[in-house]
Amino acid sequence: MSLAHLRDLELQVNELDGPIPAELATLTMLQRLRLDGNGLSGPIPAELGNLTNLKTLNLSRNDLSESIPAELGRLESLESLDLSSNRLGGPIPVALGALANLTQLYLSANQLSGPIPPELGDLSSLQILDLKFNRLSGSIPAELGALAALNWLELEDNDLSGPIPPELGNLSNLGRLVLGGNRLSGPIPPELGSLPNLGVLDLRPNDLSGPIPPELGALSNLEWLTLAGNQLTGCIPERLRDVSTNDVDQLGLPYCE
Repeated sequence: MSLAHLRDLELQVNELDGPIPAELATLTMLQRLRLDGNGLSGPIPAELGNLTNLKTLNLSRNDLSESIPAELGRLESLESLDLSSNRLGGPIPVALGALANLTQLYLSANQLSGPIPPELGDLSSLQILDLKFNRLSGSIPAELGALAALNWLELEDNDLSGPIPPELGNLSNLGRLVLGGNRLSGPIPPELGSLPNLGVLDLRPNDLSGPIPPELGALSNLEWLTLAGNQLTGCIPERLRDVSTNDVDQLGLPYCE
């Protein structure tokens, strides 16, 4: 039986091991490839970049290693890419910024290093960007503030430094902003107070300093707030006392009168 017209290949949680066969790239009509939750090892074959009809690629929860192939940037139809919970290293390929239809990018819980490519700010359809639990360094690119559809931004537990870009205040659809466990410095941008849908703001711990912007008190949908483990000064906006889960009492600061 010919597999040339196969559209879905879903073999998740099947105790598969060994390398991913490069021959999968001959299944050119494939739209959905799920191999997550197995024991697959070795590199991700660069040949998978030939699957230009692919919409979903999920290789998460395996034992894959080496770097992410830049060839995955050729997957022009891709909507969801999940490579989380592996042992992938090296940088995030700049080429991933060409995936114009991508709505979900999960690269968490790997050993990725180097900077976050500013080119990820070109992913105009992106709704979820999850890069947590890696070894990423450098600053948060201001270009991420152009991701108008973004709902979920998770960058915690890396080695990121520098300021929080005020451009993140442009992300009007953002519901979750998690930046804790880095070395971010400077003030909390008051622009974050203009995120009308923000429900989770996690900035603990970092090296942030200066006052807590009173604008954060305007976040009417905020349900989770962590600020401790920084070097904040001044007073706590009274409204933040009412956030259902918060750690503001650990700051040792008075409430604003």
